[in-house]
Amino acid sequence: MKFSINFDRKISIAPMMNLTERHFRYFFRLISKYPVLYTEMIPETTIYYNLKNKEKIRKILEFHPVEHPIICQIGSSDSKKIQEIIPIIEEFGYDGINLNCGCPSEKVRSGNFGIALMLNQKNLIKIIEVAKSKTHLPISIKHRIGLESKEIKTNYEYLRSFIKNCYIAGCEHFIIHARFAILEKDPKKNRTIPPLLYEWVYKIKEEFPFLKIEINGGIQNLQDIKKHLSYNIDKVMIGRAAYYNPYEFVELDKAFMDSNQKIPTRTEIFRKLFPYILEQLEKGIYPHRILPHTYGLFYPLPYSQKWKKFLTEEFLKLKKLKIQEIKKEQILEILEKSLYFFKDLYSTINV
Repeated sequence: MKFSINFDRKISIAPMMNLTERHFRYFFRLISKYPVLYTEMIPETTIYYNLKNKEKIRKILEFHPVEHPIICQIGSSDSKKIQEIIPIIEEFGYDGINLNCGCPSEKVRSGNFGIALMLNQKNLIKIIEVAKSKTHLPISIKHRIGLESKEIKTNYEYLRSFIKNCYIAGCEHFIIHARFAILEKDPKKNRTIPPLLYEWVYKIKEEFPFLKIEINGGIQNLQDIKKHLSYNIDKVMIGRAAYYNPYEFVELDKAFMDSNQKIPTRTEIFRKLFPYILEQLEKGIYPHRILPHTYGLFYPLPYSQKWKKFLTEEFLKLKKLKIQEIKKEQILEILEKSLYFFKDLYSTINV
């Protein structure tokens, strides 16, 4: 199944482990149709060792058509494995493939991918070349501006050389998280402690004007996006702000697609998700697997914590039932009842 779609858009939502899985991606499409979406990072071994298990592969790679444009992010360290899995990814209809060269977690580094590939450029170049030879899909790289440890700290020239070498290998789209990766810090601290050096990314764009340069790190709202684009950056990637405060980006379609559609309220977006929840129930997916991905929707309104607590408790009760015992009417009643927490706000603000 192949799609031909123009996904040369200026905004994307970052791949985030345990966050940007398919239920969140569907939910975010109710907020904005514009950004390019990314899967969570999928280790190449997860696909490679299940190549003969079609049902398992389906569960790993399947996505809803409304998620287009969507990019599959892969954690790869083995050019032999990547050449086997790239055609499978293409068959599922993804719009592109992204290589993770920035994750600093110890587990990922032990697999010789993520940030480890910024140090092992010879292996990365081989992976890029093999990937390019196996697909017509665009190949991009997501990486940091550099890395730091007790033994090493890279500089701007290292970043420049990294970009140049990957370009020669065939990569023309670079998503740059404007922070160093500090190898002694865990992933959470690596998202906040290293300072943001946006100037390095701007300078890379100046030196490589023919490449697509996308900036990532610390982007919180539409104002941040427009500021970065004013520096001639090609694209902006939003990270955790899109997950924990998604309604902040409800005007992306209006800003970048010249959409004249009415901006939906939080309540309208939430109700649009109801049919999807019922559809997933028929496929054997309990509501408590989906709802947590919506919990940022009413942030930072009063009662949003009570709303989340109510939904969590009610749907965990249903988890005790066999899925065929759960009635759709029960689910709809819980979902509608949860909105009562905001009833006092409807007359004062646009909820």
